[in-house]
Amino acid sequence: MSQAHAAALEHMGTGIPSNKLGMWLFLASEVMFFTGLIAAYIVLRMSHPAWPGPEGHLSKALGGLNTFILLCSSATMVLAFVEAQRGRQGALRMQLGWTIVLGMAFLGIKAYEYSTKLSHGIAPSTNVFWSCYYTLTGFHALHVLGGIIANGWLFIRTLQGRIHLASAYKLELAGLYWHFVDIVWLFLFPLVYLL
Repeated sequence: MSQAHAAALEHMGTGIPSNKLGMWLFLASEVMFFTGLIAAYIVLRMSHPAWPGPEGHLSKALGGLNTFILLCSSATMVLAFVEAQRGRQGALRMQLGWTIVLGMAFLGIKAYEYSTKLSHGIAPSTNVFWSCYYTLTGFHALHVLGGIIANGWLFIRTLQGRIHLASAYKLELAGLYWHFVDIVWLFLFPLVYLL
């Protein structure tokens, strides 16, 4: 990266690199999006005493497993960034690969949950709870998919030898997004699965 390019990415009058500021602004908009969805869920939940209804409940074990998987994926994302800073391409690739695999495992479990419910005739139109469940977890799953795609792109760049200390900020930005997705799940899991 040239000095001029590095200077263009830096500070823009805020003291924060512009790419990091852009990511934080994007995440702020995502916080507002999920806050609106979660607030609507809470209001609907408080107004319906028979929740979720007679057709069954969610598997706390699968929800807990998915929580564990996402927490592990956050750890591997942090380790990928550390390895990029150390210049260890092989270890970086391994940690990033684990992050992707764990994200895919999360989506696989979510797909299993969806298919099980749908095979029993439980769809978003069943009642308000299931409409909220599919909406909240569906949007979250799309965000996990987005994180997998971003991390997959970074993984390909590591295969090409293009991720190194000077470009470790790309991993940092992807990590900010990945951790945001994990934090959203830490709100969704107790609200949807445990209450």
